Amino acid sequence: MKNNMVVLVGNPNVGKSTIFNRLTGKNQHIGNWSGKTVEAVSESYLKDKDIKIVDLPGIYSLSSAGAEEKCSRDFLKEHTDALVLIITDASCLCKSLTLIEETRSIAKNTVICVNQYLSAKKSGIGNHIGNMCKITGLPVITAEASDKNGIEQIERVVEEPIFSKTPPLIPQSCINKELFIKKVVTDRSGDTQSRLDRFFTSPGTGVPVMILLLALVLYITIIGANYPSEWLSELFSAVEKYLRSCAEYLSLPLWTESLFFDGIYKTVTWVVAVMLPPMAIFFPIFALLENFGYLPRVAFNLDNIFKKSGCSGKQSLTMCQGFGCNACGVTGCRIIGNEKQRLNAILTNNFVPCNGRFPTLIAVITIFMTSVFHSKLRSLCSALILTGFIILSIIISMLWSWVLSHTILKNEEKNFVMEMPRYKKPKILHTIIDSIKNRAVFVLLRALAVALPAGALIWICANVTIGDNTILKHIVTFLDPVGKCFGLDGEILIGFILGFPANEIVIPIILMAYCGGGTLIDCGSIEELGQLLTANGWTIKTAVCMIILVLMHYPCSTTLLTIYKETKSIKWTLLSFFIPTLTGLTLCLLADLLLA
Repeated sequence: MKNNMVVLVGNPNVGKSTIFNRLTGKNQHIGNWSGKTVEAVSESYLKDKDIKIVDLPGIYSLSSAGAEEKCSRDFLKEHTDALVLIITDASCLCKSLTLIEETRSIAKNTVICVNQYLSAKKSGIGNHIGNMCKITGLPVITAEASDKNGIEQIERVVEEPIFSKTPPLIPQSCINKELFIKKVVTDRSGDTQSRLDRFFTSPGTGVPVMILLLALVLYITIIGANYPSEWLSELFSAVEKYLRSCAEYLSLPLWTESLFFDGIYKTVTWVVAVMLPPMAIFFPIFALLENFGYLPRVAFNLDNIFKKSGCSGKQSLTMCQGFGCNACGVTGCRIIGNEKQRLNAILTNNFVPCNGRFPTLIAVITIFMTSVFHSKLRSLCSALILTGFIILSIIISMLWSWVLSHTILKNEEKNFVMEMPRYKKPKILHTIIDSIKNRAVFVLLRALAVALPAGALIWICANVTIGDNTILKHIVTFLDPVGKCFGLDGEILIGFILGFPANEIVIPIILMAYCGGGTLIDCGSIEELGQLLTANGWTIKTAVCMIILVLMHYPCSTTLLTIYKETKSIKWTLLSFFIPTLTGLTLCLLADLLLA
């Protein structure tokens, strides 16, 4: 009789999700901080589809009242015959003793798996792993989940029959946990760990380092994305010429050819050329910081600020995810156990600019705010100014969090508890490839799914006429007086409206509206873009109002759909639409009055 279900249980950040991915061949997101898994995840075993592998949330005890503990406790009680693998970290075995005792009292088939065994053995800790057998009376196996070939013992246990022969419970009087804890050697790298924590989390250096790291990440993204974007644009242009030749050979109707090339193809290729390079840079850097163990320190540094706003310190982690994609940030809010704090984080996540908004922000800042600097300083100054605007956006987000936590989402204040993971040297190449494949490409494909119909809609508005003008021109004329009230114009407003599917296409739509063309326009350089915007009345006031609205407007269609799926509520979805939009328009109105 084989094991039909294998359940992974363990403390946060011990490698359960990594083992789950190794056993199933899936790519469940992992990171060097606790709380990544917040619900039971089930997939088929890679070598035998009849075996189910279940990854439960990371917990320290089954007796606590949190959502993760309840999820794990209920699941184990419903599946008492399943094989339960209790995953432990070889460097801190004593932390798992309570969970081991509670789990073995429920599950009939229990095996302890000591992960990161090789690294612990090098520091001397591995010599005491054998004591786990004596103390718990349970079988003990070892693993090195970070190594592709490091889970052979786990696979053997999963595939071999294990019957209900768990050794009888050992009397508490015989379990000398204190003696075991004393025998476990302290990690020799703990001094190093303390020095890093003093640097990254102390009051004097913690926040300044955090801001400088944000500016550095943005600077690297700005510098690094320019050339790949140009190469992709040139490539797509060459492909377009070839495809147009094929269309002419097939004698396709002119309107069909125009709809495809001037509408759909232009929109899709623009999204790829503008969106992919910065994502391919930002996501790997973010992943490296995450795997190094820095992100939980960000939560620690910002905990007092979030607490004063009535929020959870974990909200800072979801905001970091929002820099890559707001939809990912919304999904990441699952790590917040308190329901009202989770809703608060979801409603305010869009104040953090996603990767798709960076190109517009960078272009406007470079043209109107840093053009006076030498070319070598321009990118650095743009990154610093962008960092300042992002900090402003985060401050506005915290103010809204305070308002929500004292009104419709009022709740009892709960202390923020998160274990700080050990600093680890990330596997650079693996992390880069994994983040591009599982984050950047995933987000890009989702954006393309909405860019396809958006391209067709944009073409219709720009090419179908009513009377003497196109639909686009009629809408711009109607919106222009409204835009002027906020320091903008009708073309800018129509750019945001038609750019609802993807933030990347806002600027091309604005340029198309200015030029009266029937297709998206790509300026050859930042200088040409600046000349075109200036010729259409843009000033420093217009630039400031544009930046504000880019930072604070409704979420894109993908993020709104994600919010609805996460909340199952039209009410919260609509609130997430109107809160940033009304805030942005209000600040634009104030900026227009102050800069008049």
